[in-house]
Formats: sequence, structure tokens, C-alpha cells
Amino acid sequence: MVDQGPQREIHPRAFRETVGRFASGITVTTTVHEGEVHGITANAFVSVSLDPPLVLVSVDNQTKMHQLLSQTGRYGVSVLAEKQRAISQHFAGQPQEGLEVPFVWHDGLPLLEGSVAHLACRVVEAHPAGDHTLYIGRVEYLDHRDAAPLLFYTGNYQNLDVQVKEVPYWW
Repeated sequence: MVDQGPQREIHPRAFRETVGRFASGITVTTTVHEGEVHGITANAFVSVSLDPPLVLVSVDNQTKMHQLLSQTGRYGVSVLAEKQRAISQHFAGQPQEGLEVPFVWHDGLPLLEGSVAHLACRVVEAHPAGDHTLYIGRVEYLDHRDAAPLLFYTGNYQNLDVQVKEVPYWW
């Protein structure tokens, strides 16, 4: 390990504002525990490996989802479409009055209808990382459609013009 010298104190607000310059998609991570659907909005989602197909979702250790994922061992990821802003806010802890959350189900996991992409995952590793835990999931099911995604940039929702073009799969 290389000594980097003295560590400089980074204020959490400055850190959030700086990493917020990285535009990201918005996902809702879902699981089922004792017959009840639970979900959280997260933009801390990334693909990890093509072979085997692995993804990672970062979950705050203070959330109920953190407790549930260690129990259920499975999660769904719905990549939100631009028209799903209210759903994002709902699962981010800002209940939307009168909102009906439409789920589609795959192998016992709830996924959000109308999303750009769906993944159903089985937790294969969990890594504590500061105030979050990184849940690595092996993708057991996936699906996608061509639509504009909902984006997050500098703490605000954004839209992206999407020009759909046929691209062949090469696997």
C-alpha cells in the first residue's frame, strides 16, 4: 500500500455536490418479505461483470432495505423511464398521494411496469462500505425496452432525448 500522506477532511455536503456532477439513471430496488413489497429509489447501481452477469446496488445501512436484503437474498431492479418521476419520489420516502404503483412479477420478485429495464437478482456477496452496504447480485432474469430514461444530475431530475436505433446483440 502506498502512503498517500495526511488525509484531508472532506465535508459530506461537498462530497455529495461533487459526485452529483456524474449524471446517472434512477432505479428502484425491490424485494418481498413476508408477502409485502418493499422498495427504495437508488442511483447507486452499476453493472459489475458480464460473465457471470453481476450488478451492484449500494444500500444505506440505516434503511429497512438493508435489513431485508440480508434476509431475502433477492432483489429486483427497475431502471425508471422519464415518466416515472412520481414513482421515484414515492420510493425515495416522499409518498405521492393517489399514486398507484403498477408491478409486474418475475419469479416472485416485483418489478415496476413501464420501466426502461428490469433485472431480477440473487445476492451473491455483500460488502460493508462506510455507511452503505454493496449488494452484488447475480442476474437471473432481464428485459428492456426502448424508451427515454429518467436521469439524476446535481440533485435534480433530468430528461434525455433518446433516438432509438436498432442495434444487434452479439453474444
